[in-house]
Amino acid sequence: MKRNETISIRYPWLRLFLLACVTLLIQGYHLGVDDGEIYIPAIKKVANPKLYPFGAEFFESHAHMSLFSPLVGETARLLHISAEFAVFCWYIGCTFLILIAGWQLAQIFFRTVRAQWGAVALLAALLPVPVAGTALVLSDNYLSARSFSAPFALLAIGFMLRGRLRMAFVWLVVTALFHPQMAVYCAAFLMLYWYFDRSSQNAEQPVRLLAMAAPSAGLLHSFSLQPAVGAYRDVLYSRTYFFAYGWHWYEWIGAVAPLLLLALFAWRTPRAASVAMATTSRVLIVLGAFSTVVFLVFSSSHRFDNLTRVQPMRMFHLVYLLMFVMLGGVIGEYVLRAKPWRWIALFVPLALGMFTLDRSEYAYSPHIELPGLTAGNAWLEAFAWAREHTPVDAVFALDPEYMAIPGEDLHGFRALSDRSMLADAYKDSGAVTMFPRLLDDWQQQEQMLRGWRSFGPSDFERLAQISPVTWVVVERRQEGGLDCPYSNAAVAVCRLAIK
Repeated sequence: MKRNETISIRYPWLRLFLLACVTLLIQGYHLGVDDGEIYIPAIKKVANPKLYPFGAEFFESHAHMSLFSPLVGETARLLHISAEFAVFCWYIGCTFLILIAGWQLAQIFFRTVRAQWGAVALLAALLPVPVAGTALVLSDNYLSARSFSAPFALLAIGFMLRGRLRMAFVWLVVTALFHPQMAVYCAAFLMLYWYFDRSSQNAEQPVRLLAMAAPSAGLLHSFSLQPAVGAYRDVLYSRTYFFAYGWHWYEWIGAVAPLLLLALFAWRTPRAASVAMATTSRVLIVLGAFSTVVFLVFSSSHRFDNLTRVQPMRMFHLVYLLMFVMLGGVIGEYVLRAKPWRWIALFVPLALGMFTLDRSEYAYSPHIELPGLTAGNAWLEAFAWAREHTPVDAVFALDPEYMAIPGEDLHGFRALSDRSMLADAYKDSGAVTMFPRLLDDWQQQEQMLRGWRSFGPSDFERLAQISPVTWVVVERRQEGGLDCPYSNAAVAVCRLAIK
């Protein structure tokens, strides 16, 4: 867009960094929770290849598709710092980077400083917001590949809006190196924006963008048009967010409302906003509507079961990020204006709401889990003891649904203990949905743990005989008759006798 080629982006680096720190205090930080159980072990294995001699395939299947784990793991190894500290530093850096990307977009969309700060402030305040029914939030309160791909995609879009197509392509490539799926969504935006904005026509660049998307789109060839059957069907259907009929009514509002708001921006663009904002809104409407139609088609027949893994509604992650930048700018320009008390009246309640949201989800854990901090959560303390007092080649077993036990707060055992374990039913089953080749191993290990909550000493003895398990983490009610060198108010870490 030639009118934007002359835009000079000036970054208030210090203020953006301070805002990133405030965002950390509001949103919180949690090591190894949720998808972190997939990402963190891969990082630690890069830093120390001796870790996880058993069961690594459940997290390495994701890791081999991205530079995320090698980058963070090599950071820890080369700087001789702990993996936990490297992860924490990169988390802060990614939060800073997403605000930098948001600032670039804000300066493209709006001319006034108050609109620009409104855009970035609203983006920062709403980073923990869920994206409709996709099981995503704008920015996780733990480090993941999305922590990198989100700001990289926004930077690519910002350069496209400024008419700097080569730089847009570079950042698209970087996005693909960290998260191929998110790069496909970004490439779709860039190509459609170019189509809508004919004044920046350059036939060669869209071809390059399409070439970038093609390898990832080619992954569709690995999806068969056959109904899922047997155990794989059960695992696939346990992810209700893969299917339209699994969404609640309020999640559908989260998909429809943004498109209506974008329609307002597209056809009644505020005077303080640029043409680029109107064009961006139109692009997002088309992409959001198209993704929704594809989602409904994939959910309409069991023949498309395998295609549901594509998760087309994840396009709304990009829709939400850009929408909140636009909305924040409009609010800053026309509502908050130069009235400090209005800024306080809006953002203090928002900050308190996001803080409360984190405390409700991780009620038994520190709000900011600094490296090495485990106090206050019995499960974290047990995992830390296992890391310090058991052999590196130890193989553990836990309740297959341990991450959902009240008080555990979704923390992953592998991520925090640095030890191998039999596959669980919470995160490892998610790896199976994306990589069906893992099904046999997962099913075999799941069978070994079936009936775990009624296990007694004889069952644990049998488990030691039929599996590589040498240690278990059990709730206190199950420790009777076991050799448990560590226990606390909630759980015990017990050694199994090998015969």
